[in-house]
Amino acid sequence: MREQIRGGERDVLVASSGMALVGTLGVPSNPAGAVLFAHGSGSSRHSPRNRFVAEQLREVGLATLLVDLLTDEEEAADQRRRHLCFDIPFLATRLLDAMTWLARDLETRALPLGLFGASTGAGAALAAAAARPESVAAVVSRGGRPDLAGDALPLVRGATLLIVGAGDEPVIELNRRAMARLQAETALAIVPGATHLFEEPGTLEQVARLARDWFVRHLVRQHAGTPGPVW
Repeated sequence: MREQIRGGERDVLVASSGMALVGTLGVPSNPAGAVLFAHGSGSSRHSPRNRFVAEQLREVGLATLLVDLLTDEEEAADQRRRHLCFDIPFLATRLLDAMTWLARDLETRALPLGLFGASTGAGAALAAAAARPESVAAVVSRGGRPDLAGDALPLVRGATLLIVGAGDEPVIELNRRAMARLQAETALAIVPGATHLFEEPGTLEQVARLARDWFVRHLVRQHAGTPGPVW
């Protein structure tokens, strides 16, 4: 596929198990890190919430890759059967393939890596981080289900930030349980006045600020002081 370039972003294809996953890569001038996004069930790389966060990250010098974890055919089948959106090992494998793609791309291969997961994508992001602990410097979860990573949680080595809305009480408890199993540096940030999707005025901006500060701390400073990890 010919890459389409628009506003500093380009569409790319990520090979995964014989499939071609479509992604959107944005690389600012002199990037100091890269963040791979994992969306939740029923969402895609076009998620306005994830795209908003990605824009904020690029403003502080972080490259971003938002990738569709399912092909169009798989997405259509999953709408009927709901058999893939909670298949964390399957989604984590797709993320690992996207990590490999970033490790080979000329613009991103030397950069420290972070993962940003939303909803079920957070579980997949943590499972992928556990599979390559030397490769992932930081993870951020937005309204996520980190508990879905299960026994992979203690294997994560990247600093992990869990962001949850104050009105999303069941998910807060699930995040607290996951936090107790994580052995890496971990923090829980509860956003006042926010529910699961952070649709309330100003709440998504708080998510973006929290994520930006976390990745700057763990990616940008690492890039300034030491070489990026071997992916």
